[in-house]
Amino acid sequence: MRKEINNIHFHYLTSRFHFTNRTQLKAYLNRVAKREKHTIDTINYIFCDDAYLLEINKQYLKHDTYTDIVTFQLNLKGEALLSDVYISVERVKENALQHNTTFTHELHRVIFHGLLHLCGYKDKSKADKDEMRRQEDKCLNNYFVPRGTN
Repeated sequence: MRKEINNIHFHYLTSRFHFTNRTQLKAYLNRVAKREKHTIDTINYIFCDDAYLLEINKQYLKHDTYTDIVTFQLNLKGEALLSDVYISVERVKENALQHNTTFTHELHRVIFHGLLHLCGYKDKSKADKDEMRRQEDKCLNNYFVPRGTN
């Protein structure tokens, strides 16, 4: 269990925000990767603001748009997952309002989205986006199981 929480790290380049159950989340992310037939070497989740992520998006992806997440896969195919995942806390907050959900729920959706990209899920076509959303929902539903249910 110790290895399963030491291979995922959370870094904050913006004001800290309340983020509970990090150890539980790390263990769950490892279970999702395992379910998808992957192991995790190291994943760094870096929480930043819109301006920081916009610069990354422009510099590395040549996109001049705001986004909630940019995932850099650093491992070769067939190797354990190695990645830096940048998440704009500002964008997550705005998306939560827009989609009438909680910040916590939207934050976890984006965190799972990054891992799902690393596991091979895409979101360019309509069919890919639909499948990505199904997988995000599956992760959210399994992670946020109400008390008293199995």
